[in-house]
Amino acid sequence: MSQGLKKLIFNLCDAPGTSGQEPVDVAARELRKYAEVRIDHNNNVIGELGNPDSHYHIMLDAHLDQIGFIITSVDEKGFLRFAPVGGLDRRVMAGSPVTVFGKEPVTGIVCCMPPHLSDGGEDKALPFDKMALDVGLTGEAAKERIPLGSRGILYSQPQELLNNRLSVGALDDRCGVAALLRTAEILSGEKPDARVTVLFSAQEETGGSGVTTAAYQIYPQEAIMVDVSFAKQPGVASVTAAELGKGPMIGVSPALNPKVTELLFETAKKEKIPYQTEVMGGATGTNADEAAVAKGGVACGLVSIPQRNMHTPAEIISLDDVENTARLLASYIMDRGCRRD
Repeated sequence: MSQGLKKLIFNLCDAPGTSGQEPVDVAARELRKYAEVRIDHNNNVIGELGNPDSHYHIMLDAHLDQIGFIITSVDEKGFLRFAPVGGLDRRVMAGSPVTVFGKEPVTGIVCCMPPHLSDGGEDKALPFDKMALDVGLTGEAAKERIPLGSRGILYSQPQELLNNRLSVGALDDRCGVAALLRTAEILSGEKPDARVTVLFSAQEETGGSGVTTAAYQIYPQEAIMVDVSFAKQPGVASVTAAELGKGPMIGVSPALNPKVTELLFETAKKEKIPYQTEVMGGATGTNADEAAVAKGGVACGLVSIPQRNMHTPAEIISLDDVENTARLLASYIMDRGCRRD
């Protein structure tokens, strides 16, 4: 399964899609293998599987958008100015290759001041409004080929690391999307007595408007969000981070439903699925915060995949954590579909 899961993750990450321009066709094609699928006018991909007449209705969510940028102006020399779409990390920008999706994809480089001319300021990350992209075009040609409002992403090369780990951009949250596709695959063989709605939501990186409208229209009894969270690495406090490869992180927060959270722990223990605990003092910073207050309220849980180098073109995850996330969710749903509480 790991090779198939690896290929799925790389294929999802290879499909560019910043907030509002998510790769819905790619995601919908994969989900249609297991579910009836529709795409709403907010770019949410929604799939229905399981027993539509069940007393129990659960929504699983992973956001489909990735961070990137939007072109705001083109000067007479052909340099492009841009603004971030989502939490782009400006520390990794200088000298980085990018792809700009104008009338056709164009490769560019984020301009970088040579250290010889920087007067010791090369360690300072410029604000985005001071950065520019060089795509090798004159001003006239750039304006013709790259309309204002064109989107772009940092260039990323997929890498398979040792110890069953992967590195590529957009793992936040395409690895969550892959986990839900794997969950749907498991459930297709188990035939749960539950109504399951799988949501690949839009615009999480720019505020969560996709899940806000989708959760309102779907309005399940419960929802479990799958996102990424921080893995241990130099400079990241151990008390706030998890180990790669040691299992998904079950969220504990005042913003989450305590019953759903406890049942996630119970399922992991019963099925001997490795897990870790992530404790938050308030909001989770994920789609759970929006879904929980949809309509009359939705009981939400959170499962996160540990990740290093978040919001960079070299994010790192463990395939084992993605597979165990899917196992946890599938087991949870099979068990909850049999309950009457």
